[in-house]
Amino acid sequence: MAALLMLSLLGPGIQAANASAQTADADALMRKANNIMVTGDLKGAVEIYLQIPKPGPDGDQGQFVSSRMQAARLEFAAKDFSAALAVMDELLSVYPENIEALKFREAVKEALMPQWQRLMRDTVKFVPHLLKGSLMTLLLVVFTMVISPFGGLLIALGRISKLKAISRFCWFVIWLFRGTPLLLQLFFIYYGLPAIGITLKPIPAALIGLGLNYSAYLAEIIRSGIISIDQGQMEAAEAIGMSYWQAMRRVIIPQTFRVILPPVGNEFIALIKDTALVSTIAMVELMRTADQLFNASFNITVLGLAAVIYLAFTTVFTFAFEKLEARAGAYEKR
Repeated sequence: MAALLMLSLLGPGIQAANASAQTADADALMRKANNIMVTGDLKGAVEIYLQIPKPGPDGDQGQFVSSRMQAARLEFAAKDFSAALAVMDELLSVYPENIEALKFREAVKEALMPQWQRLMRDTVKFVPHLLKGSLMTLLLVVFTMVISPFGGLLIALGRISKLKAISRFCWFVIWLFRGTPLLLQLFFIYYGLPAIGITLKPIPAALIGLGLNYSAYLAEIIRSGIISIDQGQMEAAEAIGMSYWQAMRRVIIPQTFRVILPPVGNEFIALIKDTALVSTIAMVELMRTADQLFNASFNITVLGLAAVIYLAFTTVFTFAFEKLEARAGAYEKR
């Protein structure tokens, strides 16, 4: 009885002493493993980390979790993903709700996944979002392709006008929009105009900026096409009673199509890529969507998928303009 009484009195103290000894041993092992790791012997450090025992009934001071996480990181760095996964499974068998361990285990499982399978998973995950952003890119491209040729034609006709005031004004417009970066123009329209009381939402600001910029570039292309037509064409048209504008509409301008189609096609292909600049004025198009997805996931695949979509757009437009060029020049091959 006396012995049992003694044990009951000394038991908690003995358990506390044992727990303290285990903690001291675990601390010593952690220090030893850290010192070995500093020397570059990563495998030796992993072996020491794994010697730290699982916690007892009273738990531990975090040495078990720290040692297993550090061991798993070293195995992962050495690209021994199976060993890293085994260490995480051991840790989760004791602490199944450890968030850090759960996230790291997912990263290890992803590293074990075959490259093609990972690519397919990322494609299924990211493509719907990128396609949604590409719809805005297409809207910008189509609108600019419809508006800028008309704007360019008006500026070109004004540039070759005999009225000096109109000619100089159109020259100034071309000089201004070709001489400054498109990005600066977008910034001025979206951020600068509010200073004088004109506030535009992102979509109208982008459409106006792209429309004006490409109208200026197309104006010079159209002007060069018009002046490339022999002057005799205009004289012949006037000789049969056509006015200047009738001759332009029916004789001169139709003949410029064959000349201007290649450079116009190049401008519109460049336009597909230039739409990425509107992401700087808070518009969510293809490039902005890709950037947001990359910042959220740090997955390089999303940028590759965005590049594929841009290439698909440019390929379609390239073939379309090649068909138009072939059709416009068909009579020369007869």
